[in-house]
Amino acid sequence: MRPTPPGGGASGRPPWSPILTATPTADPSPARAERHASWPRIGLAAVAGLLIAASVPPIGFWPLGIVGVGLLGALLRGLPWRSRALLGFVGGLALYGVTISWFAEFNAIGAVASMAVEAAFLAGAAALTPGGVGRRPAWVGALVLQDWVRTYIPFGGVPLGGIPVGQAAGPLVPAARIGGQLALTGVTALAAVALEALATGAVARWRRRGWEGGRAAVMFAVVAAVGAVAVPAAGAATPSGRVVGSMRIALVQGGGRRGLRAVTSDAQRVFDAQVRESAAIAGPVDLIVWPEDVVALDGVLAGSPQEAEVGAVARAHHAALLAGVTEDVSADKFRNAEVAWSPAGAVTGRFDKVHRVPFGEYVPGRWLVRHIVSLAVIPRDAIPGHDSGELTTTAGPVGIVISFEVFFPQRARSAIRAGGQVLLVPTNTASYTTTQVPASEIASDRIRAWETGRDVAMVAPTGWSAVLDSRGHLLERSRLVDPAVLEVTVPRRTGQTPYVRWGDLPALIAAAALLGGGLGVARADRGFDHSVKPGKP
Repeated sequence: MRPTPPGGGASGRPPWSPILTATPTADPSPARAERHASWPRIGLAAVAGLLIAASVPPIGFWPLGIVGVGLLGALLRGLPWRSRALLGFVGGLALYGVTISWFAEFNAIGAVASMAVEAAFLAGAAALTPGGVGRRPAWVGALVLQDWVRTYIPFGGVPLGGIPVGQAAGPLVPAARIGGQLALTGVTALAAVALEALATGAVARWRRRGWEGGRAAVMFAVVAAVGAVAVPAAGAATPSGRVVGSMRIALVQGGGRRGLRAVTSDAQRVFDAQVRESAAIAGPVDLIVWPEDVVALDGVLAGSPQEAEVGAVARAHHAALLAGVTEDVSADKFRNAEVAWSPAGAVTGRFDKVHRVPFGEYVPGRWLVRHIVSLAVIPRDAIPGHDSGELTTTAGPVGIVISFEVFFPQRARSAIRAGGQVLLVPTNTASYTTTQVPASEIASDRIRAWETGRDVAMVAPTGWSAVLDSRGHLLERSRLVDPAVLEVTVPRRTGQTPYVRWGDLPALIAAAALLGGGLGVARADRGFDHSVKPGKP
């Protein structure tokens, strides 16, 4: 075995040597791993996170996400688990420091804490990924699993600003029809490690050394690339469902100033804007959809003047109407629902929002948090609903995900499994001054369209309101701030996509297999004596 040159790392090369330099084996043995991540690697980890962030809307240049994931995975090579965790955390801070920076509009301390928590999931994925043989498949599996965990933890999950959202407008998004958002993360990671393996093989051949490692890297790149192409291709070939009719929808955007909190906005002015803009509906239409939270009441809806006035709008257009209603139940509780009126003006049903926004619609541990920060802008907690999200109207059965729920694949899946033929997303992004949240919602609309095989219609009081077909193509979009009415005819579909039928299970099984296989290969490699060459004692 060759001795380590003076001043070199444990691998025999200085710590600043190129990341993609190949050795005769595909990855170095952990026994030869460097002890610490060098400052250049830490800096590159931050660059990798920023590249992924640049793939997320509103920037939305999807190829950078693949490059960033591949770079971050390559940086883990040859490092012990603590150093890998550090690089993952740095990359996560750079990623979420950009993509969820809008959290700071509500609370700066909460924003920093949220960024750190989300970065910790990426750190966990990096720590699980071996630094030697088996790194690439394990990295793919670990990324999928961390995305799954952050969909549910903490506070019911905050899956915003991550890897899959950056691929919503890219060619890999059809994978969501097969395995949902997790499958999109998986094929993105496969494409990333294929790119990195190809670069490794190219460097090996260019240096005229490491021919065996170069060939192994190229072979792995081919296998990973086939997987990254095959799953989206299968998703693209899967039908959206059987068309059983059509629905003419009017999305009403009342318009108004952005950047206002609910406690400081004029509820009557918002309501009047919706009524006024509804008069501009050309018609005839089957269904009118108002945004979330545009009928804000101090008490309950039943018997209120607003109930009668919304009913009058429905009668005037001979159409069913869905409107976002918030009702104060007590001094510290309220309900957030999308309520249905019939063409005759009577209330016929409602869906209460299930997935509330932590520190937006409710405060976890309010009794403790109130002693640390001011909760004046969140005086009450929303009472969660428990229904599927399917709501039957005279225009047909629809699936509803209210605002924040659009980031959760299981909410849309639940609504479609229950019979929804069109997916509706009433939302309220008026509190935000930037375009980050509206852009991320449209990206999530694209993914939900692919997952469910349904056309998606989103409506917001100050925009964006948008309509997308079942393949995520943006058909119409309003302008921010301005009043608008979008009238569109969408197909009503039945049937279930593979994702609606099976959910996350296939993607989770594949991810566990990749991570387990990578760790198994790494463990076997640790028991192999690399100082003995094949064929020699």
